[in-house]
Amino acid sequence: MGKRWTIHILLELYKGEKKEKGFNELKRRLGGVTPRILSARLIELEREGLIVKQTDDSSLPAVSRYYLTESGEEFIKVIQEIKKWGSKWKFSNNECDRSVCKYCDL
Repeated sequence: MGKRWTIHILLELYKGEKKEKGFNELKRRLGGVTPRILSARLIELEREGLIVKQTDDSSLPAVSRYYLTESGEEFIKVIQEIKKWGSKWKFSNNECDRSVCKYCDL
């Protein structure tokens, strides 16, 4: 869990109406993550049971989609509680001036 990009990937899978996202969509939304790192983190998250990879072999090339498991959705709640605690006790609660911010979207 402590590796760079791991929590950001989970948050991207949680955000929005569409709860499943493809590799390229995740890469685009995350910004600076390299394909190699994203692939490694997705494998780790799947191995830990926080996400599921679903592959559609009927199309060429095959299309893979990722989504949170029940365990992954519960972990998001933990992240949200940590953010609440941080806002209350430790961190300034300044408005972010970015229109889209991967750190604010919890």
